[in-house]
Amino acid sequence: MLAAVIGDKNKPVDVNSRQCIVAIVYLAVVGPCVFILQPGFIQGLVEYLGMTEQQAGEIAAAEMFGLAATTVLLSFVSERFAWRNFLFVSVLVCSLGNFASIGQTDPGTLAVIRFITGLGSGGLISLTFTMAGLTERTDRNFGYIVSWVLIFGAIGLLVMPSTYHLVGMNGVLVFFGLFCASSLYFIRHLPDSGAAHIDHGKEKNYKAPIKTISLAAILIYNTAVGIVWAYLFLVGLDSGMAEQSVANALTVSQFLGIAGALLAVLFETRFGRLAPLMIGIFGGAASIYLLLGQLESAGFWLAVCGFNFLWNLSMPYLLATLAEFDHRGRIVVYGVSMQFVGYALGPFVAAQLLTRGGYDLVNGVGVVLFVISAVVILPGIVAQRQNSDS
Repeated sequence: MLAAVIGDKNKPVDVNSRQCIVAIVYLAVVGPCVFILQPGFIQGLVEYLGMTEQQAGEIAAAEMFGLAATTVLLSFVSERFAWRNFLFVSVLVCSLGNFASIGQTDPGTLAVIRFITGLGSGGLISLTFTMAGLTERTDRNFGYIVSWVLIFGAIGLLVMPSTYHLVGMNGVLVFFGLFCASSLYFIRHLPDSGAAHIDHGKEKNYKAPIKTISLAAILIYNTAVGIVWAYLFLVGLDSGMAEQSVANALTVSQFLGIAGALLAVLFETRFGRLAPLMIGIFGGAASIYLLLGQLESAGFWLAVCGFNFLWNLSMPYLLATLAEFDHRGRIVVYGVSMQFVGYALGPFVAAQLLTRGGYDLVNGVGVVLFVISAVVILPGIVAQRQNSDS
């Protein structure tokens, strides 16, 4: 079975070919398929499995810690493994983890299973983002990844309320398991290592502190995203909106997120990276600020739509900024690690904040972290601009 899935390792793969990029994007969608539907997933844990909001947030955090653990591991050892073999194991783990979650109602048991599931999903995410970082048009290809993740998320959030009514939480978990398993078909079209795809002509030297600061910006930014994203569905319900109305708002926001990511595909570096990043990060902070205080339906719509549009405008440029530091793809692996450590910390931090100050405290902390991340990413962007001018 393994040989049939991973294909002929002696056959070279062009990382810039359409077939390879399609495979990269597909697996990059499968990897975070539960995370991108996290507001609906948490809502399902609360509404259909009877868990508390804090328990649901901690279960979501457990999965994200699993994701983060694998991405951190791969940041140290990715060059020691055959990539296709590792992807094969990762697909099996995340598929079986979703199937094993079926029928589980104990929060502790489910948290353990979701953590293990996250270990597999993290392998898919880390390696596919690394592969995208090796391509020639990184801004465009990261934009494709973000766009298709959001298309999946938009459709998923739209149908989740009716899906829960039709097949319950177990039916949703069956879908996740089958969707993960479907990615086995694409593994053969991916490179087995990054060594053959390094463009040594693009190598530039950047000092370690600049790289470290930029990685810290990724961590801070994505912690803010994780804090805000986890409870958006419940924030909408708390404001008095109906379940389907909240789902509709999040779905529209996902489509606007697609538009934001497609701007990165369309413009690439035509306007540089600094302006899109500052607009995206500060605009996202302003959008979340709208969730504070007494919340009306129109305010919720404006906040989530602005947040999703600007979040996903920022992400391709953040990832491409990291790729610019190191064309061997190593720093992208570190960046993905920081991204998912942030996504893991976010729901966990939010669950703790929720018991102390409610949703206003949760979203207020998110706003502050967005602003901090914008300040911290500046030195790396400036260093790259100076390097390109020299």
